[in-house]
Amino acid sequence: MPATSNPAARFLFDPRFVLLAGSLIALVALGMRHSFGLFLDPIAGSLPDVDREAFGFAIALQNLMWGVAQPFAGMIADRFGSARVIFVGGMLYAGGLVCASAASTSLGLVLGFGVLVGVGLSATSYAVVLGAVGRRFPPGRRTSALGIASLGGSLGIFLSVPVTLSLIDSLSWPTALVSLALVAAVICVLAPVLSGRSVEPNADQTLKSALGEALSHRGFVLLVLGFFVCGFQLAFIGTHLPAYLLDRHLAPWLGGAALATIGATNIAGTFVCGVMGDILSKKKILVALYLARSGAVAVFVLLAPSDVSTLLFAAVMGFTWLGTVPLTTGIVAQIFGARYLATLVGIVFLMHQIGSFLGAWLGGLVFEHTGNYDIMWWSVVASGVLAAVIHLPINERSLADEGTVPGRALSNA
Repeated sequence: MPATSNPAARFLFDPRFVLLAGSLIALVALGMRHSFGLFLDPIAGSLPDVDREAFGFAIALQNLMWGVAQPFAGMIADRFGSARVIFVGGMLYAGGLVCASAASTSLGLVLGFGVLVGVGLSATSYAVVLGAVGRRFPPGRRTSALGIASLGGSLGIFLSVPVTLSLIDSLSWPTALVSLALVAAVICVLAPVLSGRSVEPNADQTLKSALGEALSHRGFVLLVLGFFVCGFQLAFIGTHLPAYLLDRHLAPWLGGAALATIGATNIAGTFVCGVMGDILSKKKILVALYLARSGAVAVFVLLAPSDVSTLLFAAVMGFTWLGTVPLTTGIVAQIFGARYLATLVGIVFLMHQIGSFLGAWLGGLVFEHTGNYDIMWWSVVASGVLAAVIHLPINERSLADEGTVPGRALSNA
C-alpha cells in the first residue's frame, strides 16, 4: 500500500487494524457457516421434500462452490485488491441466507445455502482474508498473524451456535436465517479496510510463473491432498454430529453444546497453532493434529455414547479444528512468498472444499442407505492417518533461500 500522509488512512491501513478487520470478517463468515447444521432438523421437519440427504447435498454444494470459486476470488484479490472481492462476497452471503429462508423445496435450499452462500464464502473467508492479512506482516510474524485472523473464525464458531439456537427457538428457522443475513452485512462494512495489494519485492513475477512454481512443487501438492482430508473430516462432523447424537438417543441440547464446545476449544487451538508455527516445524504440528483427530474419533465411536464422552470428544476435535489453517497457509507463504498468497491458498482450499462436499453429502447418503454413520466415522479415522503420513515428506524451505528460481531471491524479504 503506498505511503500516505493522511492520519485516518494510516490508521485504517495499519497492519494491526487490517488484522482486526480480517478477524471480524472471519468471525462472521465462518462462524455462521458452522451453525448451519442446526437447521437440519427444523427444515427437514417442515419441508416435505427435504430429508437428511437433500439437506446434506445443499451444504455439500456450498462447500464445493466455495472451493471452485475460491482460486478465482484469490486471483482477483491479488490483482485488484481484496476490498471489492470481500464486499461482493458479503452481499452474496446475505442474499443466499435470505433465499434459503424463503425456500419451500429443496431447490431453494440448494440455490441459497449451496450456490449463493458458497460463492459468498469464497470471497469472505480464508484465501482472500488471510491473503490480505499475510501480505501486511513480515515472515517472522506472519504465521502468528494468520493464527489470530483464523482465531476470528474460531470465536465465531463459539458464538454462532448459542445465537443461532436462540434465534431458531424464539423465532422460526426462516426468520433466524433472515436475522443471520443482517449480520452478514457487517462484512460489507469492514471490506474497505482490506483493500491493500501486494508490494513484495518479487512484484514482477507473473501469475503464470507463480502457478507453475507451486504446481511443480511436491510439497504444495502434498499440502493440497492433506487439506482435502481436513475438509472431508470437518464437513462431515459439523453437518451430521447433531443428528448422530439424536440417533444415539442423547438429549437434543447436546448437539448444540458439542458444536459450541468445538468453537470454544478451537479458539485456544488456533491461537496455539499459529504461535507455535512461527517457532516449530509447521508440517510436524500438522502431522500431530491429524493423528489427534483420528485418535479422538476412534475413541468416541468405540465408547458407549454419553454426555461426558461427547463433550470431551468435541473439546479435542475443537482444539484441532482450525489449527490447520494458519499452519497450511503459513507453509505456502514460507515456500512461495506472499505475492500470490491468496491465489495459491485458494487452490489449496479448492481441494479442501471438494473434501468438504464429499464429507457433507456422503454422510447423508450413507445414512439414508445404511441407517447409520459407521462407514463415515471410520473413513474419518483412516483419512486422518493418511493425511499425517503424506505431510512428512514436505520440504518447508523457501524457494528464495534455495535460490533455485530466478528472480526469487527477495521474495520473502
